[in-house]
Amino acid sequence: MAIIWRHSALAHRHAQIGGELEDWNGMGTAWFYDRSEARGQADYETVRTKAGLMDVSGLKKVHLTGPDAAHVIDRTTTRNVEKLMPGRAVYAAMLNEAGMFIDDCVIYRLSVNSWLVVHGTGAGMESMTSVAAGKNVAITFDDDLHDISLQGPVAVDFLNKHVPGIRDLAYFGIMQTKLYGCPVMISRTGYTGERGYEIFCQKKHVVQLWDNILRDGKEMGIGPVQFSTLDRLRTESYLLFFPGDNSETYPHENGDPAGDTLWELGLGFVVSPGKIGFIGAENHYALEGRERFKIYGVKLEGETPADEGADLLQDGKKVGTVTYGMMSYVNKHNVGIARMPVDAAKPGTKLTVRNEDGTEIPAVAAEMPFYDKDKKVRTAKG
Repeated sequence: MAIIWRHSALAHRHAQIGGELEDWNGMGTAWFYDRSEARGQADYETVRTKAGLMDVSGLKKVHLTGPDAAHVIDRTTTRNVEKLMPGRAVYAAMLNEAGMFIDDCVIYRLSVNSWLVVHGTGAGMESMTSVAAGKNVAITFDDDLHDISLQGPVAVDFLNKHVPGIRDLAYFGIMQTKLYGCPVMISRTGYTGERGYEIFCQKKHVVQLWDNILRDGKEMGIGPVQFSTLDRLRTESYLLFFPGDNSETYPHENGDPAGDTLWELGLGFVVSPGKIGFIGAENHYALEGRERFKIYGVKLEGETPADEGADLLQDGKKVGTVTYGMMSYVNKHNVGIARMPVDAAKPGTKLTVRNEDGTEIPAVAAEMPFYDKDKKVRTAKG
């Protein structure tokens, strides 16, 4: 049984609209307001066509302050953080000594010696704490800091009514400002593939902000969306979810211990060019070209989506797994993220998806992302 030891101040708001709080990252999270397919599609369409508000406070927020803070982050992540200026953020990965992925994170440089690292369910906090031993740095885990995510095409129009200069905030930029009289940090980040914003605030202000955004944004189509909506959004936007897409959930067929390389996950881009000295660096570079599988996309025929964990077949033999699938009537495609053999991970490779009930669906391998391929939506200016 999962132990919920972290609590969102929005828990009662979720309950009022039918939220079923389930564990994610130790926090009771509103995975569903309604388990129906109709609600799932409606919430997905809200984000893709209007804007959805989501409680993502289950992300772990870690402050690092002091002269050695940059060193700790540089050692534990794949990015060259010395090049990150105050007011900017960057997406990064964390590896173990074997060069295997253990977590991902967004690194925010708040000022010269003040940083915020927001990470998921992996061992990021433990890795940073280990490196920080004996260094001139303070590490603080912060659950008072809440995070609500406003994602979708009208998000900027709504915020522009309340936050001067929001249109000028660049992708992965940070703004220290106020919203409804509350001090907030707004970052142009998210996990949806849309132009979106994360609003970081104190616990005592999050209910006020949540209520006001939903009240004043209703006429623009802004509504609350359940946490599970992220699976549909991330699938067509090629945003991986640890450990859901990883070997911790889908063990290697050859019996190798759990662990995936950035080359296998298609995340090689998160290593700053030429960077060395981060945990697992030597093994990371040595493992290039030795992929045991590839994370790659699949496009299915018809409108029946792949089940989570559906078998992936080639010539009638199981060769992989669809980690998540979704049908979009907005974007008119039926797609999924899959773990498949390296030689199958080429556009047009003929495959079959076999769902839990035995239904077999013709499919082909396809490059990701399926939505906003050139990232023009999420990076739009003005």
